[in-house]
Amino acid sequence: MMKQIDGGVCAAQGFRAAGLHVGVKTHHTEKKDLALIVSDVPCAAAAVFTTNVVKAAPIHVTKAHLADGRARAVIANSGNANACAPHGEENAERMCAAVAKAIGCAPEDIVVASTGVIGQTIRVNVIEEGVPTLYTLLEHSAAGSDGAANAIMTTDTVKKEVAVETVVGGKTVRMGGIAKGSGMIHPNMGTMLCFITTDCAISPSMIRQALLEVAAVSFNRISVDGDTSTNDTCCVLANGLAGNAEIVEKGQDYDDFAAALRDLCVQLARKMAKDGEGARHLITCTVKGAKSEKQAETLSKSVISSTLTKAAIFGCDANWGRVLCALGYSGEQFDPEKVDVAFASAAGSIDVCRQGRGLDFDEDLAKKILTEDEVVIDVAMGEGGAECTCWGCDITYDYIKINGDYRT
Repeated sequence: MMKQIDGGVCAAQGFRAAGLHVGVKTHHTEKKDLALIVSDVPCAAAAVFTTNVVKAAPIHVTKAHLADGRARAVIANSGNANACAPHGEENAERMCAAVAKAIGCAPEDIVVASTGVIGQTIRVNVIEEGVPTLYTLLEHSAAGSDGAANAIMTTDTVKKEVAVETVVGGKTVRMGGIAKGSGMIHPNMGTMLCFITTDCAISPSMIRQALLEVAAVSFNRISVDGDTSTNDTCCVLANGLAGNAEIVEKGQDYDDFAAALRDLCVQLARKMAKDGEGARHLITCTVKGAKSEKQAETLSKSVISSTLTKAAIFGCDANWGRVLCALGYSGEQFDPEKVDVAFASAAGSIDVCRQGRGLDFDEDLAKKILTEDEVVIDVAMGEGGAECTCWGCDITYDYIKINGDYRT
């Protein structure tokens, strides 16, 4: 049985974490800007990255380091993306070397990630100088995960941290994750960093397979603003200290592990969508009755990515026509005269469209429903048995304010 637990990336046995301000962020001296996650023993590891053709230097370095499916630690900074910047890969390698020296392993066993402003040279010297102090702060308690979670935040208003416990192969297995992401979020990875730790014993090939499957139904089903970043990285480290028989092929143990990973990643993905820059509403769109899951996903993504739908939700306006319009330009073929639309929240639910035609509905009730901080758009296609849920947020005046002067 799966259950929620505390501890974030320190919940699993043998993992420690910490966060520290070292000076990457020069204008916010009170904010942590360097995170470190370390396993007591080597780990099986895998990662997925942005689909943007323009990729930050840390991604190229991490891809090379994970070629053998092994890692020992993660070093990540906020405040500078180290993307399209002078000496990018050299500086990313220097970050890895500093951590490797502190913990006593090869630089190739380090995962490196960055987030922040693009195009500026990272202050790698302050990172190198700060790593020894950061290493001394490592702890097993939830405080260590909290420090790391805060250190990777940029425009995030809240930390994203989750941990779960389940049973795999008769052994108690723990899994925890931290993430950052608020703007430049769009399907196929947004400007997100996500680091997941687990004490499950699983082979590098199987952990990679699980991550690819889970990313497709979690992080790749959220959108904030339609921008796909240069730095997106989601990495999983598994150190095997739970003592279960190593998962080397698909079967019940793999399914149990993948289910826990999916639950964790969906929770983190929802937190990112809800914390979209300037957002006031989390938008959940569930499309049912589609011909296939792929069709349902495409339709649902189109709705949560629609700027006009986002604006309507911001205004608490039950403008269902924008939902139907977004379905229509998704690229999927369907019969509009079979489509039903309803809005729902903690305040209730209301049908607004049936078989492609508007219904007379209580505008006051609709407004009350859309005033809640999480709004659900339920779409019934009437053409099959497949369904999919995606997550987004409204767009507000604050989004423009945040991004209008982000660099300066």
